[in-house]
Amino acid sequence: MNRWERPTLLALLVATAVLYLWGLGSSGWGNEYYAAAVQAGTHNGTAWLFGSLDPGNAITVDKPPAALWLMVLSARLFGFSAFTMLLPQALMGVATVGVLFATVRRTSGPVAGLIAGAAMAVTPVAALMFRFNNPDALLVLLLVVAAYLTVRAIETGGTRWLLLVGCVLGLAFLTKMLQAFLVVPALALAFLVAAPVSMWRRIGALGSGGVAMVVSAGWYLLLVEVWPAASRPYIGGSTDNSLLQLALGYNGIQRIAGGGGPDGPAGPAGPVGPGGPGGPGGGANLFFGGEPGIGRLFGMSMGVEASWLLPAALIGLVAGIWFTRRAVRTDVVRAGLLLWGGWLLVTAAVFSFMDGTIHPYYTVALAPAVAALVGISVAELWRGRRFAAARVVLAAMVAATGVWAFVLLERTPEWLPWLKWVVVVVSVVTAVAVAVRTHRFGRATVAVALAAVLVGLAAPAAFAMYNVAHPANGPGTMSGPARDDAFGGRPPGGPGGDRDNATVADLVAQADNRWAAATVGSMGSADLQLESGASIMAIGGFTGSDDSPTLAQFQQYVADGQVRYFIGGDRGGPPGFRHRGAAADITAWVEEHFVPQRVGGVAVYDLQSG
Repeated sequence: MNRWERPTLLALLVATAVLYLWGLGSSGWGNEYYAAAVQAGTHNGTAWLFGSLDPGNAITVDKPPAALWLMVLSARLFGFSAFTMLLPQALMGVATVGVLFATVRRTSGPVAGLIAGAAMAVTPVAALMFRFNNPDALLVLLLVVAAYLTVRAIETGGTRWLLLVGCVLGLAFLTKMLQAFLVVPALALAFLVAAPVSMWRRIGALGSGGVAMVVSAGWYLLLVEVWPAASRPYIGGSTDNSLLQLALGYNGIQRIAGGGGPDGPAGPAGPVGPGGPGGPGGGANLFFGGEPGIGRLFGMSMGVEASWLLPAALIGLVAGIWFTRRAVRTDVVRAGLLLWGGWLLVTAAVFSFMDGTIHPYYTVALAPAVAALVGISVAELWRGRRFAAARVVLAAMVAATGVWAFVLLERTPEWLPWLKWVVVVVSVVTAVAVAVRTHRFGRATVAVALAAVLVGLAAPAAFAMYNVAHPANGPGTMSGPARDDAFGGRPPGGPGGDRDNATVADLVAQADNRWAAATVGSMGSADLQLESGASIMAIGGFTGSDDSPTLAQFQQYVADGQVRYFIGGDRGGPPGFRHRGAAADITAWVEEHFVPQRVGGVAVYDLQSG
């Protein structure tokens, strides 16, 4: 390393740690759906292994449990709290910045790596999700590690590195299923083009990596399939209690093509439906990504999450591929552009046009590619600034970043109204300075370079700090003040109404049954379980639409004394939600055979009263 490189990197990592750890836990349980599963895992090993929502092991979350494993481990070591649950997420954010620096550095040098790391750290959606308990934090870290290992494989052409890539991608699949594989085409293309070995060796190495990926993901799929279904929780979100069906169905094809799923109609408005809160174009539509199309990533829903540097990244990618068109096949700079460019284009295309459920925070998977492309292209173009073409492209990147930041900031005009003018004016002035022969200006050259970097990072950094300073919770979340404008501080289906009921929590906390209570959907069970510490069955899983347990199973649970209370009301989903399927049958049976009592305004049925 250069003499200045190590302390600069250390400063970047320390600043990232401060940003991600500051006030960690101030959002409470974040996504209570996953928080309840973490709590369950601290009490029961089977719940930890399968990602069960409750210690009684009725049903799992609708994702594989890899991210939960780490949060449960932290909670077991340090005690279960919001801070200890989120601590691994924040540390994974710091690690992501460090691994991204190391990856970009190997292809384009330390300056490119530092720019990429800084851009990643201040991306608003990164500052959001590395302080939240969704699976995306671990997913992004694993994907960046896979990119680093791919670069090492490109350098040597060795199969060993690609075997490690396959293992890491398999773990990423166990974090968020098929989304992990969106980067595979880019990683494979970069290796296939640039590895310094023969074509057949390259193909053979890729095949070996593919086998490792299947094994790394497949062992857990096999474990779930061979484990007796009666002694493990039902796989939430699936239609046949199968993790493979969950991967290919609800978390696979239905995410891309849309259509009804276990949690309700898919589409731009997701489970809430087009008539849900806010309606088309309103809060619910923003919460579910907005309309599909080429402009989705720049739209009102997703624009402020990760698109601040996206125009610059696209300009830099095109210019970088053009300027390296005559380079040797094994050129590492072009390999880096192919890797990160392929990552960006494939993931962006899927996110832009998918008709199934999508949330703005998914764009955290784009952040490493955007940051890396900006770092690589800025560093490479700056090295070639003696050429007019390089200066013009670099100036265009600076100007485009400032103008786009102005547009995004204009969407929340009452928040820091001065910032958009500062950014756009400084960016234009800096772009002009870059366009002239800055290599003749001596020390002024360094000032221009620093100004270009700072103006590019100022606006997203402001949004990132907003995310840190303002709590985010619910089944998902968004960046910046627009989140509060759209939902009044709460996303569709989030906490509200009778859910925070301390009286009910005190009642169920006294029960010692396998399940102290049952209620329809996780939106009713998770907060009650977190508040009471008791095991609460989420009938039907996330929104209560999974067919588990069946009416016959629930009746047997009651007959065996395994469930004490049934908590009534439409607590399993957003306003207007109605039970259906097994949840409706169970609710009707309970209402017919048991007498309710009002506890804190909630209908509570004592299932052991007769």
